[in-house]
Amino acid sequence: MRYYPIYVNLHGKRCLVVGAGQVGRRKIATLAECGAREILVIDLAPAADTCAALLEHPAVVFACRPYETSDLDGRFLVIASTDDEALNWRISRECAERGIPCNIVDQPEKCSFIVPALFTQGDLTVAISTGGGSPALARKIRQGLGEFLGSEYGALLLLMSRLRPLVLALDLGTPANSRLFRDLVNSPLLEALDQGDAARAEAILREILPASLHGEAAGLVLGALSHGSD
Repeated sequence: MRYYPIYVNLHGKRCLVVGAGQVGRRKIATLAECGAREILVIDLAPAADTCAALLEHPAVVFACRPYETSDLDGRFLVIASTDDEALNWRISRECAERGIPCNIVDQPEKCSFIVPALFTQGDLTVAISTGGGSPALARKIRQGLGEFLGSEYGALLLLMSRLRPLVLALDLGTPANSRLFRDLVNSPLLEALDQGDAARAEAILREILPASLHGEAAGLVLGALSHGSD
């Protein structure tokens, strides 16, 4: 099966995770990092010491009890990470009946969506999927990306994200904006950020940007380089 790739906005959304083992804890952490408003975590075992940091997150609510169908009420997304096959199938079926996206960890046949291996660099996120065929290969590819995509990509993304509203505010029109952004990402700017060469990066910006934005160049570069050194 070929899956349709999608990025989901979890801000303000209520999620459910059934199973707080090692894998479940990773899923909880990712949901919290992505801004879910509430993450109800259900597990039959009391919260382990390894959960302590997660439970301190204001969005995480832990319940030491069995899963109940009513736990799905108002949930936007559900992840199950249990070793109980019957329970996993039950959660999968009940989510399907309600139209709730559901992921059963490492069991794609029970899922309405799968979670790809993720490489992140600041706000840059690269998702790798093998269609559930080989998570191990997806992880290997992710590791390779980590060697290829250094911190300069996160720095460039930060610079571009801060620059974008400034450019759009000039009302130059879509073709001109697209050409400007394309010229920037195809310029030696990435190399200059990688080398920490602020003067060169500022010069590249001034060469490409409209004159009205030249005064922003130094601040944009400083912010990008500060991010890259975190």
